[in-house]
Amino acid sequence: MKSWRECLVEKVFLLSTLISSSLTLLVLGFMAFMALPVLRGGGLFRLLTEPWAPQQGFYGIYPMIVSTAVLSLLSLVFAFPLSLGCSFLISAISPKSLSAVFRRMVQMMTGIPTVIYGFVGIFLLVPVIREVFQSGSGMCLLSASLMLGVLISPTMILFFCDSFDRVPRSFINAAASLGADRAQTLLHVVLPSARKGIVIGILLAFGRAVGDTLISLMIAGNSVMMPGSLLDSVRTLTAQIALVIAADYESPEFRSIFACGLVLYLFISLVILIVRRLAFREMEGQA
Repeated sequence: MKSWRECLVEKVFLLSTLISSSLTLLVLGFMAFMALPVLRGGGLFRLLTEPWAPQQGFYGIYPMIVSTAVLSLLSLVFAFPLSLGCSFLISAISPKSLSAVFRRMVQMMTGIPTVIYGFVGIFLLVPVIREVFQSGSGMCLLSASLMLGVLISPTMILFFCDSFDRVPRSFINAAASLGADRAQTLLHVVLPSARKGIVIGILLAFGRAVGDTLISLMIAGNSVMMPGSLLDSVRTLTAQIALVIAADYESPEFRSIFACGLVLYLFISLVILIVRRLAFREMEGQA
């Protein structure tokens, strides 16, 4: 029979769960309510297909959606090989003492404020891009994606390392007994066994890239246009929310930023659901 302390703790945990779930749904409902004037009457289709030109009566967020997707995917392209190599170094190549130092450094990087990455990008990366390509101000899609790749790399590195560490030691010993060297073991044993953890790390890093504000706000240039090249200036959904200031709170311009928030909310929720599903399957497989 449960004691009154156990029952009290269960009630407290249940109440905490209900409150956090209710707050999450309230945020979703608030954004949907605020965006409703620009969504009704076919407004959703126009919002997702039209350009952003408030002076002409167009309040579409299509360019920002495309820019967000392109910037986030490019940052993953830059960050994935770097993260995979670093995780190999930490988990399998370097000595244990050095591996612990590297892991601590990566963990420390996750705690660095995003604005610091932005300042580094403005004063170091942007001038380099400007001088190398001799085009524009250097605040462009390429600069933002490179710095965003650096930002999301620690997340992927830590997830990759945890996935590699969970590979059964018997698999590695079996590969060694068959004459496989370290590289063959990594490629043919560790990577296939850790693939679900790698996918989870990629998805979480992608979600962080989509939801980041300061990197795109400080480095991407913030031009409302469809990206045509890596040197084009772009604006993401998060930057759009931060930049749009409307004197009239009932204007479509102001209401459209809640539509931006709604798109981000639903996308990040989808990523979290996929991650949880994959994590649940991984736990089932280990059981």
